[in-house]
Amino acid sequence: MTDGTRPEGPLDADSPARPVRTAVVVGGGLAGITAALSLADAGVRVALLEGRPRLGGLAFSFQRGDLTVDNGQHVYLRCCTAYRWFLDRVDGSALAPLQDRLDVPVLDAGARPGRRLGRLRRDALPVPLHLGRSLATYPHLSLAERASVGRAALALKALDLADPALDTQDFGSWLAAHGQSARAVEALWDLVGVATLNAVAEDASLGLAAMVFKTGLLSAPGAADIGWARVPLGEVHDRLAGKALDSAGVRTELRTRVTSISSHGNGRWAVQVPGETLDADAVVLAVPQREAHDLLPAGALDHPGRLLEIGTAPILNIHVVYGRKVLDKPFFAALGTPVQWVFDRTAASGLSEGQYLALSQSAARDEIDAPVSVLRERYLPELERLLPATRGAGVRDFFVTRERTATFAPTPGVGRLRPGARTKAPGLYLAGAWTATGWPATMESAVRSGVSAADAALGALGRPRDHLFDAEEAA
Repeated sequence: MTDGTRPEGPLDADSPARPVRTAVVVGGGLAGITAALSLADAGVRVALLEGRPRLGGLAFSFQRGDLTVDNGQHVYLRCCTAYRWFLDRVDGSALAPLQDRLDVPVLDAGARPGRRLGRLRRDALPVPLHLGRSLATYPHLSLAERASVGRAALALKALDLADPALDTQDFGSWLAAHGQSARAVEALWDLVGVATLNAVAEDASLGLAAMVFKTGLLSAPGAADIGWARVPLGEVHDRLAGKALDSAGVRTELRTRVTSISSHGNGRWAVQVPGETLDADAVVLAVPQREAHDLLPAGALDHPGRLLEIGTAPILNIHVVYGRKVLDKPFFAALGTPVQWVFDRTAASGLSEGQYLALSQSAARDEIDAPVSVLRERYLPELERLLPATRGAGVRDFFVTRERTATFAPTPGVGRLRPGARTKAPGLYLAGAWTATGWPATMESAVRSGVSAADAALGALGRPRDHLFDAEEAA
């Protein structure tokens, strides 16, 4: 850290009569990085403060011996236009490409051999016909269940996402009322919903679930095409993001934890870190909801306690390194087993021999604290059931990463708890996937929140906003 308080600074080159505006962004996850870039691109002098030794928030990488490991598998969809904008902005799009066309292999551990593999994929047809053939031939549902799923999908498409009543209902009850069997919920609705919402249908807000399915599967033929990083997440969210921040002139300080935020009373703010006070015209709090609650000054929100009412949900990630190749697909989803989604991370990790599989287990409240030995005894046999090639392959490594507060819990009623970007304190803004973006806790939601906070700040500072990501234009 360098100087103490920060003065107004030099004048803008393009507007000699107007002083440079300053902003502090607290938090270096996707929301904070986005806010910082968006502010800096408008000519604001920005300092980004992150307590961890890296950028990227909860989407990061670390070293385990010779392996480069992502803390968990993160994917996005073609409809995630804000995150795609973020990838472009940090020059990372080529490292996290999308499928040409949605194609999800679904293995049923309990089915007879000829019926074990199904696929959810789209055709080059308009909505909803793009999924018609896939649904008609999906072997994990009966003919009657497939027809019922089609009717429920049309009913879901007709819901008005702006209706606040949707947030008070749970998705599971809505599905039951629309004729969905337990098998249909397992083999389709939860297959998608658990991975995107981090909750089973009965625990999820109908409003958020409807948003996921309407936007991802029923808005455009290619909306659900899947993308993921073919390199370690740290390459994109830390190295490339850091490079973009440097190029934009953002002062980035890692291992720097903010201890307090206070108003000078003249429209400017003081951000306290150990050994330094940073003065700014605007502050963006891009930290988890509980940390935001602790840093918010009195009066910034009408009901600050609501932030503490926003629950959290865990994600468990199981990592297995085999002595030889056991999977010939980049990923698959699973039924009839505790296993949810399995990804091949061999190339991304730098592994030169064998194969490295990562299991992503969402809504893992019952297992998040289970000992590694228990998880090993539970999941290695399940992988053998799904992938016979694992038998005798030899397990070179088995380890677990746990994100106990990976996302906010998308429970019914959470919508009224999520604040917008603006607070009641002029110059102080909120960002984070947990804020009122309309999306569940995804990378897309995080980026959208950063744009919203920057948009609000730039409007108050009288700075240009035409460079910002525009959701409506992107759609």
